[in-house]
Amino acid sequence: MPSTTVIRDFLAQRHLAVVGVSRDTKAFANVVFRRLADQGHDVIPVNPAAVELEGRKCHASVRHVPDPLDGVLVMLNATAALAVVDDCIYREVERVWLHRGVGTGATSEGAVATCRAQGIAVVDGACPLMFLDHPGMLHRAHRFMVRGRLAA
Repeated sequence: MPSTTVIRDFLAQRHLAVVGVSRDTKAFANVVFRRLADQGHDVIPVNPAAVELEGRKCHASVRHVPDPLDGVLVMLNATAALAVVDDCIYREVERVWLHRGVGTGATSEGAVATCRAQGIAVVDGACPLMFLDHPGMLHRAHRFMVRGRLAA
């Protein structure tokens, strides 16, 4: 389970890349992207199939995101997340959040183990909307349900 300390540290960062932002503005990754932006984060979309998303320049991979880069939120499937973790290692990213909503999301034993072996602070599951200021009713309920399972 994710550590609340690691979650707080991740969300305290300003410059965050979000991998998985889509051309579909209703996609959940886009909702999270906008919410992070609304809360003052400098968010950078990452998607190899787009030049611009959500009104911001999009980058093909984490390797192409300009500095500074404080953390990476991965909102892909677990298989694709492994390649993103490799890019994070290449870029020497210190914080990675492997999103998990329903199902496994971006979280896998391999991705988590790789992050930890490389000294990357990893949020291994959970949804950022559960921890941002003023979460919606669904995310407040979800946060309440998992609170006892979060590590200190």
